[in-house]
Parts: sequence; structure tokens; C-alpha cells
Amino acid sequence: MSRIGRMPIALPPETAVSIKENEVIVTGPKGELSRSLSPQMSITLDDGILKVTRPSDSREHRSLHGLTRTLLANMVEGVSNGFEKVLEIVGVGYRAELAGDKLVLRVGFSHTVEISPLPGISFEVIGGNRVRVIGIKKETVGEMAARIRAIRPPDAYKGKGIRYAGEKVRLKPGKAGKAIGSK
Repeated sequence: MSRIGRMPIALPPETAVSIKENEVIVTGPKGELSRSLSPQMSITLDDGILKVTRPSDSREHRSLHGLTRTLLANMVEGVSNGFEKVLEIVGVGYRAELAGDKLVLRVGFSHTVEISPLPGISFEVIGGNRVRVIGIKKETVGEMAARIRAIRPPDAYKGKGIRYAGEKVRLKPGKAGKAIGSK
């Protein structure tokens, strides 16, 4: 049995799930998410607890079991609490600001970079050098954060750029460090 797949999903209060064949719709205080899941997996709802079961122990069914349960758990978590990713902007003169719903970045280019949010995503700027990407769909929040980070990834020599909060950037030694080490 899949250790992840067999874990039940407890529904928080104010969260409702409707299952129609392989279409699952989860509604909660933050919004509504729907997704088509594999018809091979059976999803049951009993007394506020979602369970996913598989028909056999074939390799395909074992992999789908854990995947289906995780996708459902992420949907429930998203509509009840939401997801967020925090990005840090490091560098002299590097900063972020909001212009309407768009994010405007000044990250060392000769021009500013404007980013429009994907549907269901909102931005929040904290102190000019931290950006929060907020949404109810985990995949979309991660995709938007990755797009922002890709504009100016952290530099390997000075550490300047956009990074995830808590991300460790290993700095390379410059030419002076290389010359000293070769003696």
C-alpha cells in the first residue's frame, strides 16, 4: 500500500467536496477548485473524510494512488488556507513595487520589468525587497514564483538577484581566491 495514498484527508469546516465520476470540485472560504483525476482511482467521501483507493497493485495504480491523494490534499489546503511563496530581492538599488495588480521590478537592467499575475494569483510587496506570491492553486503559485525568480536568478559571485526566502546561495570565490589556493 502507498503510505501517502492510504492517508485520509480530513476536510476543514466550511469546505465542501463534490465528486462526479472523475471530476472533483472543492469549495471553501478562499474559492473553488476543480480537477479531472484518473478514472482508475476511486474517491469516497465519508463524514468529512476523503479517501482514495486503487483497484490493484500494478505499478501504474500504485503511482496514481499517491498522486491522486496529494492532488486532492493540495486542493483542500488551497481553498481553506491558500498557498504563498516569498521571494527576496538582494542587490543595491534592486526593489519591487506594485502598479495596480502588476509587479514592477527594478533589478539592475536599463529598464523596469513588469509582470502580470497569472489568473488566481496576487502579489504583495513587503519593504520593497520581499515579494509574496499568493493564490489557492499550489502549481500556479509555484509557477509564478519561478517566473519571477527567472528574471534575475542569484549571481554565483556576489549573490545579487531574486531568490526564494531561505534559499542558500553558494558563492564562488573570485579570481583572488583562486590565485591564493593554487600556490
